[in-house]
Amino acid sequence: MEREKFGSRFAVIMALAGSAIGLGNIWRFPYMVGENGGAAFIIMYMAASLVLSLPLFFAEFVIGRKSRANCIGAMKKLAPGSAWRWLGMLCIVTPMIIVSYYSVVGGWSLNFLWRSLALEFSASNADVVTGLFGGFISSTWAPLAFFLLYLCIAGVIVATGVKKGIELFSKVSIPLLFVLVVLIALYSLSIPGAERGVEYLLKPDFSRITASTCVNALGQSFYSLSLGMGILITYSSYVPKEENAVASGVGAAVSDLVFAIIAGFAVMPAVFAAGIEPGSGPGLVFQTIPYIFSTMGATMPFLSAVVAVLFFLTILVAALTSTVSLLEVGVAYLIEERGFTRRRATVVVFCFAAVVGALCSLSFGPLAGVKIAGLPIFDALDKFSSNVLLAAGGFLCVVFVGWRMKREDVKEEFTNGGTLTFNNRIFGTVYFLMRWAAPAAIVAIVLSNILI
Repeated sequence: MEREKFGSRFAVIMALAGSAIGLGNIWRFPYMVGENGGAAFIIMYMAASLVLSLPLFFAEFVIGRKSRANCIGAMKKLAPGSAWRWLGMLCIVTPMIIVSYYSVVGGWSLNFLWRSLALEFSASNADVVTGLFGGFISSTWAPLAFFLLYLCIAGVIVATGVKKGIELFSKVSIPLLFVLVVLIALYSLSIPGAERGVEYLLKPDFSRITASTCVNALGQSFYSLSLGMGILITYSSYVPKEENAVASGVGAAVSDLVFAIIAGFAVMPAVFAAGIEPGSGPGLVFQTIPYIFSTMGATMPFLSAVVAVLFFLTILVAALTSTVSLLEVGVAYLIEERGFTRRRATVVVFCFAAVVGALCSLSFGPLAGVKIAGLPIFDALDKFSSNVLLAAGGFLCVVFVGWRMKREDVKEEFTNGGTLTFNNRIFGTVYFLMRWAAPAAIVAIVLSNILI
């Protein structure tokens, strides 16, 4: 059976952008900006994305398209009979863990979209709205139900196939995401007092830059682009051989970067206008933003309801784009290495994520007393995957391309056999960054998590 592949450059860029754009942009990025000094952090984040994370992106792209296989199949083809097969296994295990707890947050976004449709934010007292999030996640059945429904939606998209499912969803969802986040940003900028948030995002205070700021910017860039988790290897294996790696990679990276910055303008001006602390942490979206909608509802109930629906629809779609790509890694492995049909593979991956994700969901309620290394189940899996698995996967991928693969093989894939003039010109610089700068950056992230 002929292996599926994406149908056009637009499809490639949208799929790769979809794997990168997710909750990390609209949920994590705004509060990271708030905790790390605003504009100065954004500048560091942009530099890290374009100079250090992009070469790692290219490294995973080379592995995927060169092998035209899933993560384990890629190692079998490119380094047969070697210990590098464990890199392939790592790139399968990591997204399976991440998608389990990530889908729990996706379930939260689905629940908050439902609440916004029910006019719960615009019609409720601000003090009541502030406590909704904690009450919801600490209950038993409601978060489980929304988590499973969310996971089912993502599973249906993956089960439909690469072209009819993932490609079609990406081509529709990514442009929709940009329209939604721009609309929210325009509204946020119109609120009285929003200018303080704009100044915070545009006027850098370089005195706020510390070693921790630099590391956080690099880490946000690294995780936002979905590096080190097998997604790019899997998606790149569906990219046609004539496609330009640089055009695809830069298109996806710039889309991710622009979306994150627009998301900052969608959230921060409203946060400042409401007098909320910008460094409020992960609860910024699910606790403080509904509070803003509630206070708006006292004077502008219709507008408050509309903006709330748009906002949480944006979060839901952003979460789904990443969840689909995470699920596809395991599904591709089961199809190609175990001979499963796509539907059967999707069911198996769904069941694994459902079981592990259910434990993560319950860790905020009935299983709150269960600890792993002193942390709740959700936090333990998040910390282990973010600080250990992703860093290890990214480091090994870039080392594999920079030191294990032959330079001429990497260049052939990067330049389409020498036919792309611009790619030929920049290959030496990109290859240097792959071999030296990117591995050093990953080591810096790991050490910072230990020392800072």
